[in-house]
Amino acid sequence: MKKWLVPVVSLTLAFSLAACGKKETAPAPSAGGENKEVTLKVGATAVPHAEILKFVQPKLKEQGVNLEIKEFNDYVQPNVQVFEKQLDANFFQHVPYLEQENKDRKMNLVKVTGVHIEPFGAYSKKIKKIDDLKEGATVAIPNDATNGGRALALLEKSGVIKLKDGVGIAGTVKDIVENKKNVKIKELEAAMLPRVLGEVDLALINTNYALQAQLVPTKDALVIEDKQSPYVNILVARPDNKDSAAMKKLAAALNTSEVKKFIEDKYQGAVVPAF
Repeated sequence: MKKWLVPVVSLTLAFSLAACGKKETAPAPSAGGENKEVTLKVGATAVPHAEILKFVQPKLKEQGVNLEIKEFNDYVQPNVQVFEKQLDANFFQHVPYLEQENKDRKMNLVKVTGVHIEPFGAYSKKIKKIDDLKEGATVAIPNDATNGGRALALLEKSGVIKLKDGVGIAGTVKDIVENKKNVKIKELEAAMLPRVLGEVDLALINTNYALQAQLVPTKDALVIEDKQSPYVNILVARPDNKDSAAMKKLAAALNTSEVKKFIEDKYQGAVVPAF
């Protein structure tokens, strides 16, 4: 009897150990599994984009999305890295800029959702109002086509220059047809503008860089775009991942009433919700 039991017990134990071993080495659930956390890498400029993303980070974590935020100080790399699949998405730009970048760099990035508007403003450490600009004053504007045209349009609206009829926000310095004070337009990289503010008479600065430089657009800007600005800042991705479950969760999180209140409370009109 004992001789018959030993092989059975041994065989049962072997099966048990094999089952345990198999359980320990089982492959992880697929990315589509219900309990699998998905990582979403998103590039953003520091203020306000990264701050808004950090606000929704905990909510996304609860929904199984690990939001990794990579901050940038320029407007080129966030798009390049999404296109090259180093990032899943970015959040820093408006549609006119995206369209120009797609055209210039032969990319096909797409809008996922709109989030907010950053009214563009003109700042100075030398004058208190735009009419105080002196003859031959130096005015700095962004050197990229879309924001440069936007800056010139604001200068025209403020009476500093006049552009060719019909050019609107697509204007360049070559389209200036009237410049009564002979102001000198200096084109610089957008991120550089706050740094040269003390060296020029006037600088037209994107709100994200103005906020980063501790400027308060609603208080410090001599002139500023109104809230009807068409430049809505957008979440951008690739055609192959724009409809992924994780991307949809991020887009939904950015368009909640909680985010709207966060933007209104934190930025006090310098950043305006667009949803």
